[in-house]
Formats: sequence, C-alpha cells, structure tokens
Amino acid sequence: MTTDLLLGRSYPLGATCHDGGANFCVFSRNATAIELLLFDHFDDAKPARVIPLDPGRNRTFYYWHIFVKGIQPGQLYGYRAHGPFAPERGLRFDGEKVLIDPYTHAVMYGDNYDREAAAHPGDTIAHAIKSVVDDPRGFNWEGDLPLQRPFAGSVIYELHVGGFTRHPNSGVEPARRGTYAGLIEKIPYLQSLGITAVELLPVQQFDAQEAPSGLTNYWGYSPIVFFAPHRGFCSSSDPLGPVKEFKEMVKALHRAGIEIILDVVFNHTAEGDHNGPTLSFRGLENRAYYILERFNQSLYTNYSGCGNSVNANHSIVRRMIMDCLRHWVQVCHVDGFRFDLASVLARDEWGHPLKDPPILWEIESDPILAGTKIIAEAWDAGGLYQVGSFIGHRWAEWNGQYRDDVRCFVKSDPGTTSKLSARIAGSRDLYPQPEREPNRSINFVTCHDGFTLNDLVSYNHKHNEANRQKNRDGADANFSWNCGIEGPADDTAIEALRLRQIKNFLVILFTSQGTPMLLMGDEVRRTQSGSNNGYCQDNEISWFDWEIDGGKEGLLRFTRKLIHFYRKHTLFQQEKFWTDPEGPDVAWHGVRLNQPDWSADSHSLAFELCNPANGEHLHVMLNAYWEPLDFELPLLPEGHYWRRVVDTARPSPEDFADPPEALLVGQTKYRVEARAAVILTT
Repeated sequence: MTTDLLLGRSYPLGATCHDGGANFCVFSRNATAIELLLFDHFDDAKPARVIPLDPGRNRTFYYWHIFVKGIQPGQLYGYRAHGPFAPERGLRFDGEKVLIDPYTHAVMYGDNYDREAAAHPGDTIAHAIKSVVDDPRGFNWEGDLPLQRPFAGSVIYELHVGGFTRHPNSGVEPARRGTYAGLIEKIPYLQSLGITAVELLPVQQFDAQEAPSGLTNYWGYSPIVFFAPHRGFCSSSDPLGPVKEFKEMVKALHRAGIEIILDVVFNHTAEGDHNGPTLSFRGLENRAYYILERFNQSLYTNYSGCGNSVNANHSIVRRMIMDCLRHWVQVCHVDGFRFDLASVLARDEWGHPLKDPPILWEIESDPILAGTKIIAEAWDAGGLYQVGSFIGHRWAEWNGQYRDDVRCFVKSDPGTTSKLSARIAGSRDLYPQPEREPNRSINFVTCHDGFTLNDLVSYNHKHNEANRQKNRDGADANFSWNCGIEGPADDTAIEALRLRQIKNFLVILFTSQGTPMLLMGDEVRRTQSGSNNGYCQDNEISWFDWEIDGGKEGLLRFTRKLIHFYRKHTLFQQEKFWTDPEGPDVAWHGVRLNQPDWSADSHSLAFELCNPANGEHLHVMLNAYWEPLDFELPLLPEGHYWRRVVDTARPSPEDFADPPEALLVGQTKYRVEARAAVILTT
C-alpha cells in the first residue's frame, strides 16, 4: 500500500474528511473485489487513479474501507464492484459499471450522463454520475435550527422547486430559474400567502432521464442518491454547489418562519426493473437493497409501480434510511418528511405486510427525529391501503378520503353530505384512536398527482396525450366536473361558476379540522391543460405562471384572506376533535337549524363552531345544490349579530369581507346562492 493510503475504518459509511484526507467506506457483502476510482472531471473517459481495496486488509465484515491522504472536499469519485453475476440468486455485480456511493452528499454530472449506457453491457466511466466528497463542517448556519412548529396551526404548501420559478415570467434571472436560489427570491410571496411550511417535491438526487423518450422526469420520484440534493435545482456548477445552495435556501426559509418538509422516496429507486440500469445499489448488493420475487430472484417486486421495491426492513437498508433522515435534519436542518408510498416500508423481504414494521417504528421513536413532522402517504401500488390504520402515534397521514369526499360533495354527487361532515370534523371515523390528534390528518383537495384545482372544475376527463402513452397513464377516477364544457371556456357564466367552485373548495379546506395542504399555484388558477399526470412535463404545462392579473388577482386575495382567517382562529388549532367532549362545541344544521339532512338527495350542510373561551363563534353554510337555498341562522344573545366574512357567490373583493361587514340585524335566514359557500362570525 502506497504511503498516502491507510487501511481506513468501517464507520462512518460514505466519504468522510478528517486528518488531512478522507475515509471511504461502502457496504457490499458478496463482492469479491472493490475499486475506488478518483476523477479530475465529471466527464473523464478514464479515472485519474484506481485504488484497489484489498479484501484482507481493507475489509471489515461486509464493509470495504480505505483512507486516502490529501483528499479535499469537492473530489470526484466512484466505485467498481466485482463479483458474481447470478440474477437467479439475486446477484448482479458488473465490474464495468461505475457506481455511485449510496452515502454521498453530492453528485456531479453533465451532458455526459447516459442512463441507457448503464442498462447495457460495457464500461460506463465516461457516462456515469460521479460522487463528490463533502465536508459539512464548512457551512455557516448562523445559529439556524429546525423550527419545530406543531401541526396545529400549520398550513402546508406543496411546491416543486424547479417549476416554481422556471417560467420566463418568474422575474428570476435566467441562471437562477428553477433552482434553490430562485426559490429564495420568492420567499416574500410565500410569506404574503400565509403558509407556514413548504412541502418540496423530491429533492433527493433523482434520474431525470427516467421518462418516455424525449421527455424528462419532472416530479423527481426517481431517486438514485438519498443523501444528496438534486443537482438539477442548483444554479452553480461547483461540485458541492447543490449542498451549499440547498442549505442557503433552508436558512432563508427559516428566517421567514417557514418550515421545509421533504417529500422523500424510499420505496423504490431509479434502477427500475431487471432491464434497468446499474447505477449504485444493484451493483453493490442487489439482494440487500431490493425486494426480489421469492421464486425467481432475477425479478423485482413492484409495489411502487416504478419497477422495483426497496427492501426497507433489511438491517442494512433500514440503517441507511435512518442515517439519511438524520443527515437531512442534523446537517441540512429540514423540519420534516412526507414519505411517498409509505406502505411499501411496511413490507418484509418477500413483500408481505408486517404488523410492526421495524423501519416505521424506528422513524417514529428516533430521538433525533423527535421534533420533526413525519407524514405518510399510507398506501402503495400493490394494494396495501392503510389510511386510518398506519402504525404509531406520531405519524400524520395524507387523507386521500378527505380529497375524494370533498370533491364529490362540491360536484353535487348524491349521498355525500354525511361523509363530508366526517371529513370536516377531522375524520374521526377514520382515526378512532383515543390518543389521536386531529391535525395529523393532512387535508387536501389537490396535490401534484392529479388535476390542479382549476382543472378539477374545467375537465371531466384526463388529457395526458403529451406524455406519449396514449392517455393510458394517470388516474381515471378524478371526481371532477367541467361545469358545462371541457377545457377553456369563453362563456362568462361557466367561468364564473368555475371560480365559485374553486372558492367553495378552499372554504371547505380552510374550515375543516386537520392540517390543510394547498397545491402550488391553485391560488392563481394554475392549469395543466387537463393533464392529471405531469410527471414528465418539465415545461409550461407544469410550471407556475407568474402572470397574475384579472380573476387571478381576486382569487389570490381570497386565498390569502382565508389562510389568515384559518390561522387566526384557535378553533382550527385544537388538539382535540370537535366531536370529543373536551373539544369546542360543534353543531350540525341543514337549511333548518339542528336538522342536518343526511339523505342521499341532500346537497347542503351547515355547521356551527363555538369556542367561548376565546370568543370565537362561526357559522358555515355549504350549498352544493343547483338552486339558491335559505338557511336558518342560529339565534344569538341580545346585542349580538351575525356578520358575513365569506360569500363565494359575490365578486371580488366582496367575496371576502375584511373586516366582517353587513350586520344582519334581525335576520333569521341567509340566502346561499346556488353552488356557494358562506362563513358568518359574531
């Protein structure tokens, strides 16, 4: 061994700078030989240096390690792993492939990267993604720490880092459009909107080439490096630019009082099925990282719908996931995580659902993660649906049933009134656990996956032709209504109805018990032209259009006021369900007081909320019928009167009265126009 090489040690995994060099460590149980490759440039056709790791000296148990003197942050590297190629036994070693370090904090690549090259025989050195040595000690956080806001009172804004500022009219300089730096410039907009947290679509390094030919993986649900911020969202070409710029974004958002929740994808990777590329995990220890078909280990189970399923409860993989989450919290200061298809993480090595999945309990109970928000998408593509039954006490859940029931009520489907009342009151029927907090239901009407709010009221059918899959992709059950014509309409009556329906959705969302989540751009009628699956549309179909004028300005004002109203009232921040004896008073009405109509033909509902301790008294009336209805109003003590805050049938700015106006002296009824929502306060 040359003088600049030492044996190294088996921990920590990854590349760690100290004592004038770096320790490299990688896991592989079945490799017969490992080579560390050092590069001067990301597109080099050959490495500057190849360092073989001696199986006798540079291996401890299943960990291969070496210390290289003189290594500095920014050094590019990769691995080659030699061993048996025996797919029938679950082994897929290929010594010609350059592999990404699963623990690297950054990667480097350019136009040289070629996904197809990694899926076929041959050397991939010139076409591979390179790992980058990082030293987290070099960043100045200036005292920043995660904010640790409670769920109660939080308002989440689901946002795509690239799409938020990539549009030419974003006002961001071209070099910073679609980047972490570009997002920083738009923080004043987020503050004015009133949200308290951004939930970022995947920023873990993903493979943008995993998409139909000629298109780009836009959403980012195609991870390949769990610890590294996505390079495509960085404005700098420096090897460690994504790490620094991501941290600067986190620091700036925290200064503005906004939390950062990452949408993390631990259920599958970009390596896909048995025909996919060998980029990292597959070439290092395929049998550990993935769930394989029990009776044909050359094939991958596919509970993710993306070709493979991560073996999350394998001890090595479980440790990697925990190390990764701790890294994002301790090193990058993020505030929480939303786990994509979290039910995959509830499966064992053969794909069977576990009653007590070790990885999920470990996330729940980990002391480093104790102050973070953890949110589950409590289902997977294999049919495991766990909304209301997901494990633990800390986990919040995306409430998909809330989305569907609210949509069905607003579009006037029969038999929806009773269901709507349950969703408004925190979905106690779904979450009967005595210790459950209502704010752990993440309420949403739209999200990245599906129609935008504008398209929900503008299209009866999905229009995904641009994805080049003959419109077969995307969900068919959208519970949408186009209000009379498919797509854009010149008819002013149809456009007025659509705007009213959008406001109706927002009123229900921000008067429900639970934590509301708003999709990026819904506040300004962002449209995807009927696409409900924009995962491969990195263009104006998906981007935020910053030309906000006309009706968009009015809706933006309405949304801002409604969010402020939600955050102002403690009624929506209770940690007890409204329907619990200890909670605030809730009374259900119909057009007549104390007579809610639960019949299949009912399209109206009213509810009264009262929290005397804080002087809050609200009355909300919802009319999904196609004709006006007169709602009886609760009687008030002498000298007290109902005042109108919201009436979605009124034009802007009358749709939201701030401060509340129009004292309803002596009025015992209020006419709610067809398909409209009204909020009154005392």
